Amino acid sequence: MNTMHAAPAKRHPPQSAWRLYWRETLAGVVTALALVPEVISFSVVSGVDPQAALYASITMGLLMSILGGRPAMVTAAAGSVALVIGPMTRAHGVDYIFPAVLLAGVIQVLFGLSRLASLVRYVPRSVMLGFVNALGILIFMAQVPHVLDQGSIVLVVFAVALLLTWLVPKFTTAVPSPLIAITVAVALVGVMGWQVPTVADSGQMAPGLWHFTQWNVPFSWQTFTIILPTALSIAFVGLLESLLTAQLVDEKTGTRSDKNRESWALGVSNMAAGAYGGVAGCAMIGQTVVNIDIGRARTRLSTAAAALTMLLLVSVLSGLLAIIPMASLAAVMVVVAIKTVDWQSVSPRTWQRMPLPESLAMVVTVVITVWSENLALGVGIGAVIALMLFARRVANATLVQRQAPQSPNAPVQYTVSGPLFFASSHALAEEFDYEADQGRPVRVDLSAAQIWDATTVAALNTVARNFRKHGCSVHFSGLNARSRLLRSRLKNHV
Repeated sequence: MNTMHAAPAKRHPPQSAWRLYWRETLAGVVTALALVPEVISFSVVSGVDPQAALYASITMGLLMSILGGRPAMVTAAAGSVALVIGPMTRAHGVDYIFPAVLLAGVIQVLFGLSRLASLVRYVPRSVMLGFVNALGILIFMAQVPHVLDQGSIVLVVFAVALLLTWLVPKFTTAVPSPLIAITVAVALVGVMGWQVPTVADSGQMAPGLWHFTQWNVPFSWQTFTIILPTALSIAFVGLLESLLTAQLVDEKTGTRSDKNRESWALGVSNMAAGAYGGVAGCAMIGQTVVNIDIGRARTRLSTAAAALTMLLLVSVLSGLLAIIPMASLAAVMVVVAIKTVDWQSVSPRTWQRMPLPESLAMVVTVVITVWSENLALGVGIGAVIALMLFARRVANATLVQRQAPQSPNAPVQYTVSGPLFFASSHALAEEFDYEADQGRPVRVDLSAAQIWDATTVAALNTVARNFRKHGCSVHFSGLNARSRLLRSRLKNHV
């Protein structure tokens, strides 16, 4: 009897898994190519060496691929963060960036561990749309200098890359169209011998590995006062852009992210990026759109592949990276800009149906963001305006109705309906007819209303006081449990 057993066959991932690995890896390669020139240009704004910014981006990309709460979202040294670092650098020098980034990272870690990321839900959808549309405009505007007034040859390279990026996906998605477009552009320029601006013209691309950032400032209170305003700006600009981008990716992919995890992971990654490169970053929506829309990436493998590709390009293949025409990258990013804009939100049919306050909030967000090139400022002002307009609309929904008594001794009935808060309660006391109800019992029915703040409690105290001055006894009825509790706690203190 044969007792020998066949050796177990090696288990290989199914074909669909290999396709997934291939797709995610290629998406990461394309994303890396889109990242490099933008990171280099942002490094100029913040005042750091281009290679330092690239190393910081590699560090962030690897760590966020492991720690982040939103798979497939690209994080690197970003322009919004560079804008807030720049003024401190110009005033005090680049040595203060490292401690500012470390402090910003600590703030972001505490923010995430405190589970404050849920605050992003208070950003209205109209402001989210403004954020997205403004980013599309900014991405497009950033490409114009690479094409405009650069000569006819650059226009040809740009046009070829643009057409390939746009048209290839209509025939095949096996290889990301930007990778094909960039490869063709490099080959075309090389074969024709054309002289066009390349990645090498944007910054130093010497091969090498990154090293630990030196601490060159004194440990003193003066240093703390210098870095604190910038650290706060880095922390909250980075958090805002990352959380809003995560929300956008959630909607695009139909999945959910862990935004608290994303917040503290961003802090850890920024501290590491500060230590190895010296500059901070956050989510980059343009490259994220490249990753999830053009590359069709959905997992952490794509962002890890992007970081490793950047590492390979910077440390070993810097010569190959240096010859990529900037016009080809600009073409890819123009397609990204077009895909980033929410075209439905700006269509005439949407404008006809959208409430005016929401349209106004979106427009303000776009205008402020594009004008200042500061996403946090645009979103912040847009959110404040949206909330003010909302409060005004809700305040006008509050109604006070008087019902005449059926008999001489019957109480006068007032019915208050709608939300009662600071905006609707300031004029509440003026809605009652104290003179007409002189000396009569008064009942105020609040079953169709709710008390939301101390301003309303104070307003009800004023109503009761005014009725008593006119010889009326007043009774408030219909409050729900929460409103009764709030009024009983504050009644004698406001």
